[in-house]
Amino acid sequence: MARTTESRIVNVSVLGRLGALLSLLMLAACAGGNSGRVSGSWSGAVQCAPYAREHSAVNLRGDAALWWNRSRGIYTRSSVPHEGDVLVFRATGRLPSGHVSVVRQVRSSRLVLVDHANWEPGRVTRAAPVVDVSPSNDWTRVRVWWAPSRKLGKTVYPAYGFIEPPWPGGTEPRS
Repeated sequence: MARTTESRIVNVSVLGRLGALLSLLMLAACAGGNSGRVSGSWSGAVQCAPYAREHSAVNLRGDAALWWNRSRGIYTRSSVPHEGDVLVFRATGRLPSGHVSVVRQVRSSRLVLVDHANWEPGRVTRAAPVVDVSPSNDWTRVRVWWAPSRKLGKTVYPAYGFIEPPWPGGTEPRS
């Protein structure tokens, strides 16, 4: 009898680990491809980097976390959000390829609504609240709406800031 109970405990533990691994793999799906990296790559139908590229005027490629450095000298980067900007999340253990979201609306200096793909695995989320929780109000630490719980997620994610799309007819930074 003890052996059966022990087997069930081991099976539940293994299933729990597999579920956690699957969750991490789904979050890794923001890989934009063409980065030369094998880890974090995913070829699913809904990815954050291609979605952001298609729904903003920022035309960058590769994993989401690489967009910040790749934007240098091409786009204006800022710690102040504007509609149409791309918010770039840093790579972490939970987000091995980072993440990008398109700012739909600025509600305040600490609250924006974003559209993004694959925050919820395999889905596009529109008008999701993102809150700046950084001490300096510089958007380097954020919390993101998690629709399944109908509230902001508990995790604080590190972010680089915002990549601004070019102005029509010029590249003047926004004020």
